[in-house]
Amino acid sequence: MQLTDSPPAAGAYWTWQGHSIYYTQAGQSRPGRPALLLAHGFGASTDHWRKTIAGLQGEFSVWAIDLLGFGRSSKPNLAYSGDLWRRQLTDFIQQVVGERTVVVGNSLGGYAALCVGADAPESVAGVILLNSAGPFSDQLHPKQPQGIQKFFQTVLRQPWASSLLFQFVRRRSNIRKTLLKVYVNREAVTERLVEEIYRPSCDPGAAEVFASVFKTPQGEPVDRLLARLRVPLLTLWGEGDPWMKVRERGAKFRQHYPQLEERYLDSGHCPHDDTPELVNDLIRQWALTLT
Repeated sequence: MQLTDSPPAAGAYWTWQGHSIYYTQAGQSRPGRPALLLAHGFGASTDHWRKTIAGLQGEFSVWAIDLLGFGRSSKPNLAYSGDLWRRQLTDFIQQVVGERTVVVGNSLGGYAALCVGADAPESVAGVILLNSAGPFSDQLHPKQPQGIQKFFQTVLRQPWASSLLFQFVRRRSNIRKTLLKVYVNREAVTERLVEEIYRPSCDPGAAEVFASVFKTPQGEPVDRLLARLRVPLLTLWGEGDPWMKVRERGAKFRQHYPQLEERYLDSGHCPHDDTPELVNDLIRQWALTLT
């Protein structure tokens, strides 16, 4: 069976702080091998990890979770932050997974995974970041925006403006255009993928979650998180990502955590879905060194 044809893993719900959290699990726990927990990026869900789950469930216990505010999880009107998702992921590992875990995160999920690794080493066997988001200290206080930039930042904090933008970007045609820009393998941008991203955007509260991007502070700097990290770290960078200067960003990670392992790939912003066989092999090989 091709990874692109893989069916979704069986899903279930977990109640966390009064909210319904969706997750999937596949594969068996194996002595001496850590579990894997997969955390998606902004606007994605457990569906985005289909190929990862299919490729690794034969050798690991693989879990994927919808972060609060995304996918099939509840979408309450909250101040969303890395700290919120850190607490969600940490509690999930401790209450549901029940064993030391490699936390794997893409983009926004990568930042959340790093937060968990920095603050819950007793639960984490290692961290794998794929084109991870998150600010460094020197990016938290940019020059004061001027002119048109300042105008748009002010406008997009208004509910009516962020709602209009949300309605525009959530159109299936625009989701497809965005994916085609950030994927190297254009054949990976399927109607199924577009629908998996579009569907959660129809849920009540989805527009408010989107708006939170323009209102919530950026969160604790990556360099401070790396200073507290005491577990192995693997960074995977898709060099075809138009949203990140990955070589520069990778160098900053290496500067603050020189013992990391890193790979640069002919892939885009979401390497696990763009070039899944390559990424699955790298995750497998690295995770097995932690036994």
